Amino acid sequence: MVKENIVIPEDILSFCCNGLQGSTSPPRAQEPGELEEAPGAMASPSPPRNPTEVQMSQLVLPCHTNHRNELSTGQLLKWIDTAACLSAERHAGCPCVTASMDDIYFEHTISQPYINAPGQQDRKSGVCVGQVVNIKAKVNRAFNSSMEVGIQVSYEDLCSGKHCSICKAYATFVAQDPSGGKVKLKLLTPQTEEEKIEHSIAAERRRMRLVHKDTLKDLLTRSPRETELETRDGSAAVPAEKTRVESVELVLPPHANHQGNTFGGQIMAWMENVATIAASRLCHAHPTLRAIEMFHFRGPSQVGDRLVLKAIVNNAFKNSMEVGVCAEAYGQEMSVSRRHINSAFMTFEVLDLEGRPRTLPMVAPEPGDGERRYREASARKKIRLDRKYVVSCKQTEVPLSVPWDQSNKVYLSYNNVSALKMLVAKANWALAREKEKVRMYTLEEDKFLSFRIEMSVCIAAGQAFSLLSDLRRRHEWDSHYASAELVQQVDNDDMIYHVVSQTLSCENKPQDFVILASRRKPCSKGDPYVVAFRSVTLPTHPASAGFTRGETLCSGFCIWPESEEISKVAYYNQATPGYLNYVTTNVAGLSSNFCATFEACEKFLLKNKEHLIVQL
Repeated sequence: MVKENIVIPEDILSFCCNGLQGSTSPPRAQEPGELEEAPGAMASPSPPRNPTEVQMSQLVLPCHTNHRNELSTGQLLKWIDTAACLSAERHAGCPCVTASMDDIYFEHTISQPYINAPGQQDRKSGVCVGQVVNIKAKVNRAFNSSMEVGIQVSYEDLCSGKHCSICKAYATFVAQDPSGGKVKLKLLTPQTEEEKIEHSIAAERRRMRLVHKDTLKDLLTRSPRETELETRDGSAAVPAEKTRVESVELVLPPHANHQGNTFGGQIMAWMENVATIAASRLCHAHPTLRAIEMFHFRGPSQVGDRLVLKAIVNNAFKNSMEVGVCAEAYGQEMSVSRRHINSAFMTFEVLDLEGRPRTLPMVAPEPGDGERRYREASARKKIRLDRKYVVSCKQTEVPLSVPWDQSNKVYLSYNNVSALKMLVAKANWALAREKEKVRMYTLEEDKFLSFRIEMSVCIAAGQAFSLLSDLRRRHEWDSHYASAELVQQVDNDDMIYHVVSQTLSCENKPQDFVILASRRKPCSKGDPYVVAFRSVTLPTHPASAGFTRGETLCSGFCIWPESEEISKVAYYNQATPGYLNYVTTNVAGLSSNFCATFEACEKFLLKNKEHLIVQL
């Protein structure tokens, strides 16, 4: 774990020499005798800002660019890490260390403008030196001793006023006391709708980080060992050994942070440098960094340490290559043991004159560890594609039913729960109907009409959670369900069901569904119990002639404990077109099916709570 930088007065000259020439936004104390600015003279009222938010603006100078006049990715990583640490320490009120930096996908580079030859097609360019990089960082959620910081990076063309996104990232920081022990963090209360969404989903991102290694291991176990190697022509491949890079750096005072440890952003910059050299040795050209897969800090290093940075091309695909890079530290030249302090995987492309990715030569891995890295690189590419497709897409861009398999199960579960949490956090719910204890709300957004039904029930939240998360018992209170068969127990929190509905389709056939049910217990006080549902596709259960295959995009239960024996139970559903007429009929008061169903749900919960043993 590597500690970060705070800009203090005596360090200003040192930072300027190293390229930190921007500004952040800490509160400024008023000088004695300084006049207050007249209200409305220079500023207009603005909504209250998150107290952990840090804004940094950096002017891109020639010393920040590489040989292609692009902003050096290493320099950008330094700025990102500094802004994120300032935000984390603003919330913690004490020194913080970087635990990890999540996947970063670079959407644009920042470069000198291209000059096209007469008649040449316009080439895509970024913004030139002299423009501004804007970084905004704020704490999304604080857990016990760790917190997630969200970072947004964009660039600004000062002449045209144009703004464009560069990347978005999430970093995890741990708060520490002077002796190095962990500090328990205060809770963060989100204020805006956006903050509430990020706060809620942060728990799901944390869950994904913790199971990432298991996901990779599981995929490798299920993949054939020799298939990829046998299909490649080894005679035309470049030996991976030829791309190997090893470089040593001496950690000097300018490389350290305010606590005397090596600045995390500096280590990331050094790692990016050796990874770029390794990629260049494969393609004999200048590569472009497109993605970084999770910097993971394993331990600190200090001034006087030697850092050994190693990089090698693990695998080359048609238009991209993965470079593995690690950093090790030791205290003196004769030291025997080295400490592994960081590792990451970086994806590079090589662009032609038109800005299109070039075809890359193949790589021949070294026997043993080289073959293992080769296979792992293929697995990571599969995981990246699944994650980028399922997790990064907006909810409206994900098809209703996504194919489920072992490699994407973590990300489908994440998308399932996150979609429901995003729906719950929306601010514009309107009360549509109220009948006795049952309240029905609606939310109209672009292409979707969503509804929420809620009521208070005399049952412990954990008991309601256990009863409602088992779809096999849904038919006991929901007349729309004929049956639900448990097709696959993915793990303790995720199950796949084949559901048959009593409702007939327009083809006069009963509907059936293949549904992923994902359940989550509260991560911290104030969180609800969550049971989320979405449609998936299973090869073992294709659509059949006897049924009309239905789909659900986002639905599920949230259960909040109001006391030890009373819970608020809420059901959410983002209505799909086939379900829309039924929803609007109930909203308009032309039917009471929703209310009757929810009242039946209450009776089911009360009847079964005495017979239920909740597994804690």
